[in-house]
Amino acid sequence: MAKVYSDADVDLSVLKGMTVAILGYGSQGHAHAQNLRESGINVIVAEVPGAHADAAKAAGFEVYTADEATKKADWVQILVPDELQPKVYNTQIKPNLKPGMVISFSHGFNIHYGQIEPPRDVDVVMVAPKGPGHTVRSQFEQGKGVPALIAVQNDATGKAKDKALAYAKAIGGTRAGVFETTFKEETETDLFGEQAVLCGGATALIVAGYDVLVEAGYAPEMAYFEVCHELKLIVDMINDGGLASMRDSISNTAEYGDLTRGPRIIDEDVKDVMREILWEIQSGEFAREWILENQANCPSFKALRRMAAEHPMEAVGEQLRGLMSWLKK
Repeated sequence: MAKVYSDADVDLSVLKGMTVAILGYGSQGHAHAQNLRESGINVIVAEVPGAHADAAKAAGFEVYTADEATKKADWVQILVPDELQPKVYNTQIKPNLKPGMVISFSHGFNIHYGQIEPPRDVDVVMVAPKGPGHTVRSQFEQGKGVPALIAVQNDATGKAKDKALAYAKAIGGTRAGVFETTFKEETETDLFGEQAVLCGGATALIVAGYDVLVEAGYAPEMAYFEVCHELKLIVDMINDGGLASMRDSISNTAEYGDLTRGPRIIDEDVKDVMREILWEIQSGEFAREWILENQANCPSFKALRRMAAEHPMEAVGEQLRGLMSWLKK
C-alpha cells in the first residue's frame, strides 16, 4: 500500500516567501488560486482576456500574461488544456525560467510524452487533486479536502517532493490524503480510465443499450430512462460505498442480473480490447494521434463530436431533462 500523507506529515513553510503563478483560471485554476491564497501563499494569475480573466480580477487577483507571470513567479502551475501547454511553455514560460524554480502540472501528459522538456535546473512536479475544481474549492471552504496525487519528475533543488507536498497541503489535499505516484503512472492510468471506462466505455455502453432497446421497438423515452438517466443513481451508490454497498442497495433481481449478465457484456474479448487501448497509451500511439490531430486543427475530432451530438438519444434526453426541475440547467 502506498503511503498516505496527511496534514501532520507536511511542512507548509517550504513555500514561505514564494510567489505562485496559476496559469489558467478555469475549473482547477480558480480553486488552486483561492485555496493557496487562503493558506497564506502569494498568488498571481495568468490568463488571456475574457471571462476567466475577469473572474480572477473580481476575486482580487493580479492578472498577467503567462510571460509576465513567469517572470514574477517562483512556482508556475500550468493548468491550461493539454493541447495548448507546449506552445504556452515554449513561447512564454521557457524563456523566463530561472534555476531553482518549480514547474508544476496537474496531469502528466506533456511531460510523459516529451512535448514539454524543462531544463535540468528547475524542479518539475505534479500536484493533481482527484476531483473537479468546484469540489476542491467547496471542500476547502468547509475545512475538508479532496485527495490528491503528487509526483516528482526532476528534483533540481533537493526539495521538490517537500514542495509538492506543501502545495498539496495548501490546496487542502492533505486534509483527505495525498498519494505519491509518477508522471508515467498518473498519465497512463488517467488516459486508460477516460478511454476504457469513465468516458469512452460508459458512453458507448449507454448508446449501445439505447440503440438495442429502440431497435427492438421500445419507446425512446423508456430506453433513455433505463440506460442513461438511472445510471447516476447507481454511480452515486458506488461512489458512496463501493460495488458491494451498491449491490446491497438494489433489488435482489437487479443484483442477480448484475452478477450473471454483467460478465457476458464485459467478457474476455472486451478486456482484450481494453488491453489494446492500454498498449496504445503505453507505447505513445494515442499521444501521437492526438498531437497530430491538434496540429491539423482537429478535423476528425470535430466530425466525431458533431456526429455524437446528432445521435437521436440526445434529443430525447434534452426533452426528458426539461421535465426534471431539480436538474441544473
